[in-house]
Amino acid sequence: MMWVVASLALLAALGLALARAVGGPTVFDRALAANSIGTLAMLMLAVFGFLTARPEFLDLAILYGLLNVIGTIAVLKFFRYGNLGDPGEHEADR
Repeated sequence: MMWVVASLALLAALGLALARAVGGPTVFDRALAANSIGTLAMLMLAVFGFLTARPEFLDLAILYGLLNVIGTIAVLKFFRYGNLGDPGEHEADR
């Protein structure tokens, strides 16, 4: 019963984060909401794994969390600099 309540609370938080992602005033607010959605999805995977007694879902949740962090950093870098950058590109060549 406790896991069902946790799942419903996560779904409610996911709905609130989704509303913020769609109607955020700035790009950074929307990026933060997208990161929150990724974190909530990771928690949903973990809870689903415990509900179905399959602990391998926890491994998937950890992997998804790592990909979420890397993706958020890449998106924020793109928003700040306009591209993801070329390691061989020098400041003087621009």
